[in-house]
Amino acid sequence: MIATMLHVFVGMRWVWIWAAVYAAAQLLELALVRALLAPSCSGPADRDKAWAMGWVVVLMPALTSTIFGFLSLPLFASHERFAPTLGGLLLAGALLNVIVVNSSLRSATLSAAAPHVVYLMTVPFVARAANPNAPLAYALWFGVLLLIVSVFVAARTLERALQAEAAAKDEAERRRHEAEEAVAAKSAFVAMISHELRTPISAILAGAARLHSDLPDAGSKIHAQLIGDAGAMMRTLLNDLLDLSRLDAGRMAVEQAPFDLRQAMADTLRLWRPDAQKKGLRLRVEGAANLPRWVAGDSLRLRQVLNNLLSNAIKFTERGAVTVRLAAREADGGLVFEAVVADTGRGLTEEQMARLFTPFDQLAANVAREHGGSGLGLVISRELARLMGGDLTVTSKPGKGSRFRLEVRLKAAQAPGARIGGAVVEGARVLVVDDHVVNRRALELVLQSFGIQPTLAESGERALELLQSEVFEVMLMDVYMPGMDGRDATRQLRAMEGPNRDIPVIAVTASATAKDWEACRAAGMNAHVAKPIDPSQLHAALSEVLRTGASRAAA
Repeated sequence: MIATMLHVFVGMRWVWIWAAVYAAAQLLELALVRALLAPSCSGPADRDKAWAMGWVVVLMPALTSTIFGFLSLPLFASHERFAPTLGGLLLAGALLNVIVVNSSLRSATLSAAAPHVVYLMTVPFVARAANPNAPLAYALWFGVLLLIVSVFVAARTLERALQAEAAAKDEAERRRHEAEEAVAAKSAFVAMISHELRTPISAILAGAARLHSDLPDAGSKIHAQLIGDAGAMMRTLLNDLLDLSRLDAGRMAVEQAPFDLRQAMADTLRLWRPDAQKKGLRLRVEGAANLPRWVAGDSLRLRQVLNNLLSNAIKFTERGAVTVRLAAREADGGLVFEAVVADTGRGLTEEQMARLFTPFDQLAANVAREHGGSGLGLVISRELARLMGGDLTVTSKPGKGSRFRLEVRLKAAQAPGARIGGAVVEGARVLVVDDHVVNRRALELVLQSFGIQPTLAESGERALELLQSEVFEVMLMDVYMPGMDGRDATRQLRAMEGPNRDIPVIAVTASATAKDWEACRAAGMNAHVAKPIDPSQLHAALSEVLRTGASRAAA
């Protein structure tokens, strides 16, 4: 562009020679850098390349600057009007370009800037020789010095700005690492506290259930039920805290397994009808008959969200009705399931809706005192809905009730093959392995209510000793134990000879995530139940593995 302009407007035809020489210098620099950056064997060759690269970085910028800046000399010597001005602009622009482009490497900056500084110091002589009667030629000295000082001040300012930017990036990276470490530490702390709290909660629930079944008088049963309700509340709060921790750490996952959507909705709604009737509310359901039956998704998490919505709707509605509208539609090769939970309660203000999905925030000071809860249910519900490909939204007006709209994405699925009824668990020979005496006692109480008198072992090593001397039908194995943990013990069981080698193993763990269960399955375990132990889930797991074991034995 420079050559074309000078050729057309100034008549400098030889400028194309200058352009060709400058282009050749640029291509030579590019070729040298590419050759030196090419991979090679380590050792002396690398040292030679590093030495050669250093010289290229220093000498080639000086060469290209010398060639480029040379054009300013004939411009300053020209009698064409504004040609000296163009020469000054050429040198000033070239010097600023050197400062900006090579700011990260001081040696290259000095090497490339030096020729332009020399030219700037020379042009007053050239201008004076070409125009001996022009007094302004002496003024060029002042302009040249001012330009050089200004450029180097700009270079220093740019260098400081780049250093400040680099320091800011380092600080941001350090803070990011600190934040990640803090999140990891919090998650580890919550997981540890969760594991420790589940032991006494399991004992409370198991003991309360046993008292409720054994005590003869109604008054004592009420007290046992009170203990059990309190333990269940503690378990719910603990689960909420653990879910929130997993969501914050990005470790929450949802599964894709076939389930009966109509049956899941019926079971969920059936659970809340007694609570609604107790408050004199109507629980209405619309659209359930139009739902597809078998779909693939996370039934547990879907029901968790709906349970929370129904709990809140019944809790905060004094009179009227709670209406649940269910629908499903095809979209993007799958299904979008929609559940709208509408109530006739007090409603919410704009300010309350803005705080609705804030963790640990209750909408009024008396909510926790009157209704309990941790303020985590809706936060977790919305995050779970988003993990399932949908969302949870709310519309409400004071005095007009609230309307929560849940959407999740599901997939069409085929009905699984019909299952044979579960096996009878009463009298089964069960080995319970847990390092904590409270957990062993709690499991023993639950199993005794099933008509099972289990054998107890306090470690994986002790369990393997018993498995070599006695015959069992199923083993309940704690996953995390000191010394030999549950997975290691299961691997050794599967590897050894004996009558118990192939017995079903049920993992008992306080961290029943999908990743943990996959690790248990890989170790040879057949099923899992979460702490605190839910008797119905334990009974279902025992029935399933005993039925499967009986089928294999018959085959």
